[in-house]
Amino acid sequence: MPDETALAQQEPVQPAVRRYALKTAAPARKGLVDYDRDLSDEQRAVALCDARPTLVIAGAGSGKTRALTYRVAHLLETGTPPSSILLLTFTNKAAREMMARVGQLCRVETRRMWGGTFHHVAHGLLREHASRLGYADRFGLLDREDAKEVMASATADLGYGVGQRRFPRPDALIDLYSTAVNTQRPLAEVIATEAPQFVALEEEILRVARRFAERKAQMNAMDFDDLLLNWKRLLVEVPAARESICRRFSAVLVDEYQDTNRLQGEIVDATAAPHGNVLVVGDDAQSIYAFRGAHFENILRFPERYPRCQQLRLITNYRSTPPILALANASISCNRKQFQKELRAHREGGVLPALVPLRDVHQQAEFVAQRILELREEGIGLREMAVLYRAHTHSMELQMELARRGIPFLVRAGVRFFEQAHIKDVLAHLKFIQNPQDELSFKRVVKLVPGIGAASADALWAQVEQWLRMGRDPRTHLDSLTQLVPPKARPGLRALGGALQTLVAIRSQPSEMIRCILDEGGYGEAQQRYANAQARHDDVLQLADYALQAESLEQLLADLTLLDSLEAEDVVEGAEPDEKITLSSVHQAKGLEWRAVFLIWLADGRFPSAPALRAPDGEEEERRLFYVALTRAKDELYLTYPMMQEERDQARLLLRPSRFLDELPAAPPPYEKWSIELAPQHELLEE
Repeated sequence: MPDETALAQQEPVQPAVRRYALKTAAPARKGLVDYDRDLSDEQRAVALCDARPTLVIAGAGSGKTRALTYRVAHLLETGTPPSSILLLTFTNKAAREMMARVGQLCRVETRRMWGGTFHHVAHGLLREHASRLGYADRFGLLDREDAKEVMASATADLGYGVGQRRFPRPDALIDLYSTAVNTQRPLAEVIATEAPQFVALEEEILRVARRFAERKAQMNAMDFDDLLLNWKRLLVEVPAARESICRRFSAVLVDEYQDTNRLQGEIVDATAAPHGNVLVVGDDAQSIYAFRGAHFENILRFPERYPRCQQLRLITNYRSTPPILALANASISCNRKQFQKELRAHREGGVLPALVPLRDVHQQAEFVAQRILELREEGIGLREMAVLYRAHTHSMELQMELARRGIPFLVRAGVRFFEQAHIKDVLAHLKFIQNPQDELSFKRVVKLVPGIGAASADALWAQVEQWLRMGRDPRTHLDSLTQLVPPKARPGLRALGGALQTLVAIRSQPSEMIRCILDEGGYGEAQQRYANAQARHDDVLQLADYALQAESLEQLLADLTLLDSLEAEDVVEGAEPDEKITLSSVHQAKGLEWRAVFLIWLADGRFPSAPALRAPDGEEEERRLFYVALTRAKDELYLTYPMMQEERDQARLLLRPSRFLDELPAAPPPYEKWSIELAPQHELLEE
């Protein structure tokens, strides 16, 4: 018998291996794309331009996406492998759609192209190279909620935040840290300029930021900001990684270049440095995201950074009528820092934009609502109309008016004004003052006090119920219940009790009650812990201004309850359930278009906003925002502003028209001015 031990020691027989070569996808065949037929002269110049630094200034509605798509197709037709093309966009969806279109045009597989957002591409590159930066394989990725938890842990590690009512919340710290990373500025500078209320806590915040970075490293994890920062580190600190990345991408294309921040701009420059084949597309006149860290100098100084660059322009607008473009061109021409251009209309005809001064904000809401219904009768569907404004607070009265008239609406990219958490907090105070048996409102209010959670709120409510049975008023005795809450919550509960007593005393003045909530009881101070503290404060003041029209607290709360009930109704005859008019801030409307656009609250200090005007170059960015709003309109444009606003002492403040209206040409004006007259009473009855 064979020796089993010897058999076991023999080498196993290896099966024969047959080698099979997998060919790469066939290159695009030249001549499949008809550039002459499919593109305008301007678009064709972009698609077929030389392979060198190229700046494409693409005006609103000029077909830039089409031009960029055909540029990618031309690169493929002329021999550039798909895997060598880097297409950076601001949404992954935009990149997928462009690549799918390119695949159809060239009949080539585009899956090997690198396309998507900066973060998407960075993630792919770091999966290959993160070990060069000290990360272990398979590093974790933190979303915003994960990052907030890590920041909260970093704060707790250092013993900050406990007992310090004004120490920034984790989301506020994340915002500050993110701004520092993306603008490539020291965190201390960001604190001083973006959140001066935290300057006294600068050292503590810097320590927390360092601990935040340490915790992420211990977890072998990156957040979204780390993705970009580490992409730059690979290009700057790791020569082998830089060589690999730059060799991989022989063509770099960037969409919406005017919205890139400083860090993204540096990444683009470093990635394209060896070959200079970089094409960026954007519109300096639509650079409106400085508050998010967008760096206007990226597009403005591109020719200085690339002296050999060619500049191309897409200035034929396929969206708007000539009168709308004439007004937009006249407005943006007032900016000094820009690439001079004038949009040309491809369309013909059209009516003049309407400039409509209104008595006050309530008449403004009435006008917009009535005109919406008239336009609908004229054949423009609700979904083809939008109301735009500088800040969401400007839509409050309009939301009420639309609800009263049963006009369905949606608020784009944000909650409706009265559904915002901080507004519901304020209203909870008012509801409890009106009805001390309102358990939900009571618990919402007391849980705003630091240190009071669900258990303490339940204990407090149990005592309130006992008082109610005894006929005792809980609104004026809450500060006597400090023994029912943890010691750290007692000062806050005493302050809240005092504030509620004040609210009871002034309950006949709902506007003053709202201002009192901001000033007393610790609520206003607690809002300072949020990154958007000023916006929250402004929202509450706007609510206080709105409450001036209410005859009583009961009427104010009844009106707001009525708003909730009317929003669900479909009163407009024949309206489809999904047909709604859009309400949107201008920032959130960028890239969209409607047949009819109403731009409201065009009063100086509101649009442009007073805080923005205090920032360096703030007026020019606000004018660009105005330009973006104008160029959303295809057929009809209405510009409205209230001439007066009621103040808390019932005095009327005279408002000035926006400077963006005053600076428009006077002869001939690029608009038609409307004068509002009240219809006779019998006409109203007939309606």
